[in-house]
Amino acid sequence: QVQLVESGGDLVQPGGSLRLSCAASGFTLDNYAITWFRQAPGKEREGVSCTRSRDGTTYYADSVKGRFTISRDNAKNTVYLQMNSLKPEDTAVYYCAAVLSYLAYGSNWYLPGTFPYWGQGTQVTVSS
Repeated sequence: QVQLVESGGDLVQPGGSLRLSCAASGFTLDNYAITWFRQAPGKEREGVSCTRSRDGTTYYADSVKGRFTISRDNAKNTVYLQMNSLKPEDTAVYYCAAVLSYLAYGSNWYLPGTFPYWGQGTQVTVSS
């Protein structure tokens, strides 16, 4: 049974940091791309960052470049999203999603429809 479980969401002040984790079970991450998405109330789900296996390619949305870093530990079957210099507009439910790596090419990495496997989400709130 394929399962993704996010953790690490919290309430943090502007300028603070958080690290989100996405733990996979039922499959190994070696052949999969993982994208972190987020969805704020009243807004569409947007792709934040992606890591592809094998070639190590990473992608970032312009809004998080230089602040967020995605990484993976295939031995632990886990993907991380380090979020620094957090802003109130980063407030959202963050989801990780998985798809076979070769399908996450070009602009597909940030399209929710590309991904068949999803976690349940973790809430990130940036507020003073």
